Amino acid sequence: MNFPPHVSPLIRLSQGYLNLLEACPRKFQHIYFDQLGSLPNIEQQDKQTWGSRFHLLMQQRELGLPVESFVEEDAQLQRWVTSLISAAPEILTSNPETFRQSEHCRTLNIDGYVLTVIYDLLIADNEKAQILDWKTYPKPKHQRLVAKDWQTRLYLYVLAETSDYLPEQISMTYWFVQSQPQPESLKFTYSATMHEQTKRDLTNLLKKLTDWLRRYQETGEDFPQVSATANLCHYCNFTVRCERSPEVTTATNREKLPNLAEIQEVSL
Repeated sequence: MNFPPHVSPLIRLSQGYLNLLEACPRKFQHIYFDQLGSLPNIEQQDKQTWGSRFHLLMQQRELGLPVESFVEEDAQLQRWVTSLISAAPEILTSNPETFRQSEHCRTLNIDGYVLTVIYDLLIADNEKAQILDWKTYPKPKHQRLVAKDWQTRLYLYVLAETSDYLPEQISMTYWFVQSQPQPESLKFTYSATMHEQTKRDLTNLLKKLTDWLRRYQETGEDFPQVSATANLCHYCNFTVRCERSPEVTTATNREKLPNLAEIQEVSL
């Protein structure tokens, strides 16, 4: 995807692209600018289909549209919805004095980059704003990873930047509908300190992207690769293209990584 020198294209970035860019700039280049990709496997396709159906059902329900045709044809989907309503009746009950919108979209323009977020459900009143996100998999064990994920950080940041709410008035809650024996939630409250840190991190990441993109367009220089010691290449679709064969990556890891027995466990 090469742009004429005089054109400054408007680049749209979601939380997924920010995660990808931070994890491996080269893979970001291949997918976003080289427009390369691969089809998900059957298991991934099934999970995506289930997730899409659940999100559509919740959107239909929020709009007051009939959902019987969804749940009657799918017993598992019906169990998910029933369990979520039972676990969180307060967030699924409408209040005429409260703003509620499903699939609420917001954008923020920063130095030619358009950051886009879509909230599964936004609930707001005069005192606070809540972002809700449905996850169709069990609650993860390591909550710090969710806190560091760009979905959490970007969703909170954009709402603070595009509304009159103070960071302390904003929160984001994930609902993991497949957790057993009932859906579980994971809530993140926001703060001015977190907002400033996200601003710094986002600014630095976008500055790097601008520099990498300039060299990519002007000289054809590829974006940087993730370090072979990160152990991410083995499962990547671009292993061969990046000349990171599993044999080479494994050998590199053996040479540079310490013995697992010598790594001190980190308390989460």
